[in-house]
Amino acid sequence: MKKISFFDAKPYDKVCFDKMKSQFGFEIEYFDTKLNEHSVQLAAGSDAVCAFVNDTLDKPVIEAIANQGIGIIAMRCAGYNNVDFETAYGKVHVVRVPAYSPYAVAEFAMGLILCLNRKIQHAYNRTREFNFSLNGLTGFDLRGKTIGVVGTGKIGRVFMEVCSGFGVNLVAYDPYPVENSGIHYEYEAFGRQQKEIHYVSFDELCKMSDIISLHCPLTKESHYLINKKSIELMKDGVYIINTSRGALINSEDLVEGLKSKKIGAAALDVYEEESDIFYEDFSNQIIQDDILARLLTFPNVLITSHQAYLTNEALGNIAETTLTNLKDFFAGTPLANEVCYHCSKNTECKKQAQGRCF
Repeated sequence: MKKISFFDAKPYDKVCFDKMKSQFGFEIEYFDTKLNEHSVQLAAGSDAVCAFVNDTLDKPVIEAIANQGIGIIAMRCAGYNNVDFETAYGKVHVVRVPAYSPYAVAEFAMGLILCLNRKIQHAYNRTREFNFSLNGLTGFDLRGKTIGVVGTGKIGRVFMEVCSGFGVNLVAYDPYPVENSGIHYEYEAFGRQQKEIHYVSFDELCKMSDIISLHCPLTKESHYLINKKSIELMKDGVYIINTSRGALINSEDLVEGLKSKKIGAAALDVYEEESDIFYEDFSNQIIQDDILARLLTFPNVLITSHQAYLTNEALGNIAETTLTNLKDFFAGTPLANEVCYHCSKNTECKKQAQGRCF
């Protein structure tokens, strides 16, 4: 029976993986600690490592895994910006879960927009204290507003479908546009109809949008995509929504944009320095991150703890895909969800021809 070392394990992870592990013939050892150069030795004697978004998979960790004779790292997430693929290539295969539930993230992003716009979190807190005043709770109709979608992968496209029912105008930016002929969606709401994605440049999107929602991976090119320069291009009072990766936004520039009121509001399910904070309970401690502490003081900022993916359906899909990835590896069959140095750089990879990256 193959053994998997499972890092950064949470109770909801264990429920789903424990339901399925016997079907695949795996033994799983769960570790609460995140994977890093200090904890990697816990994987000794395992056949595989299972990691998550805030685990560290840099050169020392990858080399330690390879030196232990472990041939595969199974990321139970879609993102892989925390993996040193240059070190991993030729030593350790890396697989991921490319699509666990685009609906979970897309629906959550719309929930953030509605909550932020209609001040639902403030209304809830007020009525809990028997304050039924409506002062300061005024929002705006979404109908007729322009929502800019950055990234038109599966999540971005589902998000656009969710938005379509609100009668908004949709524009999109993606450095790798999807062929419209392959993803036509059609809706008619409030007398308007749209049949395909309307792509614009990122600068144009910033200028046109009342709300900007980020649905793209974190790459060298997208790092700090939202910064002082791009914020200056935006409409006064723009809303910014981020359910993708924290470092898409320069947090210091976001704070300055909020202080100047250039940014009307922001909803963040991710944060660039979240790895030592999110998923943990610090309610009895003082947060040492000054930028995060400052963001939490703004009444027009809504922060959640990287939970957009957290639905029963998504957790089940994550477990099934992760275990299937591992089963395929040990069976010697093609790895449909493998990512390597070349894949991550969008350069030529032998994967398509031979079924594995190396």
